[in-house]
Amino acid sequence: MTMAPPVVRTAPPGGNAGGSGSVSWMAWPALIAFTLFGLVPLVGVFVLSFTEWNITGQVKPAGLESWRAVLGDPDLLHTLWVTFLIMAFSWLVQTPISILIGVFLAARQRYRAVLAVLYFIPLLLSQAAISITYKALLDPNFGLGASLGWEFLRQDWLGDPVLALGVVIFVVSWQFIPFHSLIYQGGVRQIPASMYEAAQIDGAGRIRQFFSITLPQLKYTIITSSTLMVVGSLTFFDLIWVLTAGGPGGATSALAVDMYQRGFKANLMGPASAIAVILVLCGLALALGLRRLGGRNQADSQLEGM
Repeated sequence: MTMAPPVVRTAPPGGNAGGSGSVSWMAWPALIAFTLFGLVPLVGVFVLSFTEWNITGQVKPAGLESWRAVLGDPDLLHTLWVTFLIMAFSWLVQTPISILIGVFLAARQRYRAVLAVLYFIPLLLSQAAISITYKALLDPNFGLGASLGWEFLRQDWLGDPVLALGVVIFVVSWQFIPFHSLIYQGGVRQIPASMYEAAQIDGAGRIRQFFSITLPQLKYTIITSSTLMVVGSLTFFDLIWVLTAGGPGGATSALAVDMYQRGFKANLMGPASAIAVILVLCGLALALGLRRLGGRNQADSQLEGM
């Protein structure tokens, strides 16, 4: 008795094996939304940077006057320096703490799940509310230091340039460490447990496992988290504005604050739009640089090999 060979069903050209047809149309709503709310405003801001507009009057072509005004302003280098200081120091504070908290929360104990919820609370609060709260707590006359009698906290935190910049970095880190901890928690849980079991057999302790297994396996997670930190730090406005309004003496005047002051305080929408374009270009350059720093991941290699 002979058995008939199995019939192999092949998918029709251009369709799925299940016969459901192409599903590329499902990407169209997202593409349309991105075009309307991302690309169109970006093009509009770029065009507006070559015009003269005071918000209430007519939009008049101005050529490169707005760009000359912005690029020739000596304060631009200062605002760029402040922006990159906030970016660099907030990254240095957030990254190691987020990694450690994420690794700690990646365990399966029930109390760690409760801690994860508590750690996530600061991210649910608005930046304006957080800034108002910290501004009240750090008031040298009526704040926490005066109430508790602690002289250390009775300094002029928001009146000294160095202290004000440190307060901004601290508040930014305090709010966004929970978010990045959640990212690292998910990354740690993707690491195969067999790697740790093999390391334990070889006699490696927890610290050795952390530096030899956890950190190398979190390479692309660190790149992703760092990209979000770096690009996000370019857009800090409400937190800085409520805390210090860019002061004292411009010590915390980042690019986003300078853009607001030019556009809505001085009614110079052309130069403000030019600064917005500079912010976008800085964000793109930093994001692409971090991606190249991470190298090609396995998905990219697989796609190239197909």
